[in-house]
Formats: sequence, C-alpha cells, structure tokens
Amino acid sequence: MQAVTPPSSEPVKLTQFAHGGGCGCKIAPGLLREILARAPQGIVPPELMVGTETSDDAAVYRLNDQQALVATTDFFTPIVDDPFDFGRIAATNALSDIYAMGGRPILALALVGMPIAKLPPEVIGRILEGGASVCREAGIPIAGGHSIDVLEPIYGLVALGLVHPDQVRRNADARAGDVLVLGKPLGVGVLSAALKKGLLEADGYAEMLRHTTQLNRVGETLAPIDGLHAMTDVTGFGLAGHLLEICRGSGLSAQLRLGELPLIDAARQLAQSGIATGASARNWAAYGEEVLWPEAAPEWQRTLLTDPQTSGGLLVSCSEAAVPVVLGAFRAAGFARAAAIGQMQANSAGQGSRLACVL
Repeated sequence: MQAVTPPSSEPVKLTQFAHGGGCGCKIAPGLLREILARAPQGIVPPELMVGTETSDDAAVYRLNDQQALVATTDFFTPIVDDPFDFGRIAATNALSDIYAMGGRPILALALVGMPIAKLPPEVIGRILEGGASVCREAGIPIAGGHSIDVLEPIYGLVALGLVHPDQVRRNADARAGDVLVLGKPLGVGVLSAALKKGLLEADGYAEMLRHTTQLNRVGETLAPIDGLHAMTDVTGFGLAGHLLEICRGSGLSAQLRLGELPLIDAARQLAQSGIATGASARNWAAYGEEVLWPEAAPEWQRTLLTDPQTSGGLLVSCSEAAVPVVLGAFRAAGFARAAAIGQMQANSAGQGSRLACVL
C-alpha cells in the first residue's frame, strides 16, 4: 500500500468549507427512502442484473455470458484538511462499490466541484493528484470527468468495473444461519469529528488514513468463494444501517455481538468521551425502531454502531463452513482486524426485518 503522505502545510483548511464531511454528508437514510419512493420507475431491461430495487452498492448490467458491467458513482465534501489525503480517501471510497459487488475496476471518471474563488489551483490540483494515486494503485486510468464551480469542495469518481455474471455479490442474497464478517474496524466518523474539533492526535490521524485509503480489492477474491452469499460495504449509514439493508433485501433479520465488533482504538476512546458525528444521531433516528438495543449497553457502543464510515470495510454474509476461508482471504489481503460479528436469522412470525444487538 502507498505510504501515508504527512498532512500538508497548506494554509487552506478544506473542512472549513464543508457543513459535513466524507460519507457523513450523505442524505439521512429515512429521508433518502422517502425521496426514492417518489421517484418514477425507469426502464428495466432484462440485462440489468442489479438496479435500484435493493439499495445495492452499484448497478450491474450483463454484457454477455462471461462479463457484466459494474457501474457506480460516489463523491463527498472534505473529511480532512489535507487536499492530497482528501483525494485519496474519496477515490478509495468510490472504488469500494465495485469491489463490494465482487468486481474488478477498469476505468474511472473524476467528479470535481470546487469553490474556485476560494481555493487556489494548486490545492485543487493536490486533490486530483490524491485521487489519481489511488487509481494507479488499483491499476486503472482516470480517463476524463466533469468539473463545476460550487460553494463547497466536492470530489469523487464514476467507477466502472467487470465481474462474471455468476459471481455478482448483491446485498440481498443472505441466508438464514449465515455468519457476518466485517473487514475493517469501525470509528472513522468519530475520528473525523474529533479532527474538526482539534482533538485528534497525530497517531489517530494516521490510523484514520490507514483505514480510509486501504482499497477493498479483496472483494474480487471473496466473490468466488463457495458459501459467500451477500456482500456490501459499510459507509455513511453506519454498520447498523447497511446491515439492515442486507436484512430488508434478503427478507431476514440479524443478530450482532457488540463485544466482538472490531473498533479503532482511538475512536473507542473518543466515543467514550462523548465525541460523535451529527450523522450518527440522524442514522439512529432513521432506523432505530428496527434495532433491538440492550438496556445495559453504553451509549458509546451505539455511537460506533451508527457511526458513518467513510471508505469502510466490506460486510460479508457467508455460510459457517466458509468463515475460515473468508477470514483467511481478508487477512492475506492485509485486513488484520477482520472478524466474525454476528449471524443472519429468519424473521419472527408476523414481524419484519430486525437487528438484535447483544452484549
């Protein structure tokens, strides 16, 4: 993996231009569902394998018996002040959706919105350099894009990839009894909140960069594993929100073991001191009624369960027999904190999908 670039000495602080940062600036899940419910149904050709029906990570369009095209886009406002780091994080996050479908990225287009009167060209150039460095690491070109003059800095990618039609991994194919495996530790949102408050130490910043710039390219390795049924990546809606999307899409419920969730150590300490993002509270307001929460669990654990993850880890639903292979693939790819965290379950009689959390 590319070495972490130290924070820039640029006098311009990118986060001062943004009301939110990273995946924490996503529209709250409840409001998003309301908006999408009003959207008219478009054309659905038979070749469209994955569309909007299950809130999946990317669209998938079958090209032939051997290839399907994976298409996605992702962009956001700055989560860090250093322009190069911002570009790296945004690009890593955008490519994650390709990997989450089991695909291999082949091409990217840059999406750039900048307050031209406020940001020097060299700062904007560093953002683009950061994104390009990640695409080089992924082995793909940035072959074009589009730029506009806006009030807040925005950067991201349109990403295209390929996957075998038989190895597409949707978020809606989990099975009762499956084990849930998470690839990266939680807490990026808490770290970003601490950064904006001036409370994040240098080692915490380095840890934040390490996780947010680690490509989820292991998804391409995971997809062919026998017994791996569903996959998604954990981003702005938090672990609970994206797991509930798996539950709803699959017609199942899930149980999470709070004590086994991998957490970034610095984020745990900050959450215990009361640091949280506004997006965490919005996430809980949107789906908290679907979560069975133990009364004895401390508030900081709920903060991390709903914490918006920018460029978060892959969340896998697989058979129990496949768990050693899945964990082995994660660890061989450098995801040392990957862990089994829970299990998919059949819905209770007369009840919809739920997420039960246990200590």
